[in-house]
Amino acid sequence: MSISQYIDYITFERNYSIHTQKTYSADLKSFQLFCANNFEDQDINHVSYSIIRSWIVSLVEQEMSNRTVNRKISVLRSYYNFLLRLEIIRASPLQKHLSLKEKKKVQIPFSENEMKLLFEGDHFEDNYKGILQKTIIELLYSTGMRRAELIALKSSDISFSSKTIRVLGKRNKERLIPLLSSLENTLKKYVRLANEHENYNQKNFFLQSEKGGKVSENFVYKTVNDYISLVSTKVKRSPHMLRHSFATHLLNQGANLNAVKELLGHASLAATQVYTHTSIDKMKKVYAKAHPRGTEK
Repeated sequence: MSISQYIDYITFERNYSIHTQKTYSADLKSFQLFCANNFEDQDINHVSYSIIRSWIVSLVEQEMSNRTVNRKISVLRSYYNFLLRLEIIRASPLQKHLSLKEKKKVQIPFSENEMKLLFEGDHFEDNYKGILQKTIIELLYSTGMRRAELIALKSSDISFSSKTIRVLGKRNKERLIPLLSSLENTLKKYVRLANEHENYNQKNFFLQSEKGGKVSENFVYKTVNDYISLVSTKVKRSPHMLRHSFATHLLNQGANLNAVKELLGHASLAATQVYTHTSIDKMKKVYAKAHPRGTEK
């Protein structure tokens, strides 16, 4: 059983994203190379835990974070679980492994005021690139979709008649997101300028670069980072932080946690609850102010 066969499994049977496929393949091949260079053994199917532990030590010595190391080990664990199901091995070498302790990162979303300043200010140029960049940011913030989902959008996914956006999420799970009026106006302006743009092909992806073809991951990241820096001093200014802000602001305004889960395309509530910390802080203030015993008389 080779790594390529495992990647075929997560690709065709588990429908993992291209990004995940590449990450899993890179991690497994990295471990395979480590075994070959340090133990003269390229058969990672039957290694002992001591070899894996040596790999962990080498990763830590490279100053990788515990979070990154745990992710790589999680990939390796998944690979061995696959071999177990096929009865290629009798026991996983990672069965007694304990994950490294991780420092909890508190991700601070952009404030509602910062987002208001961005959209109401005169920040975007009145040309194709300007409206493209505004559309990217507004789509991410108004729908909470992931960067990969944004890039993969087709013109047919957006329905102005039903006021919905169809999003194809992880493992090809489809969901519908309501189209807000403010976002609808931006999208209609983008469509008008796009149809006038010489390199735009209506049959291709909805968001296209000035040269034609779908926008790149780097372009989306740089767009978000550059424009958010105009209204916020927060260090992390990524597309994911717009998704984080989307969820947090909805919860702050009283949205149901299950509804936010569906909008985000999460498989379980546990994944959505990471966004509730800010809402809990606000709830505490409201509770303390409203309850008769909340403040000293």
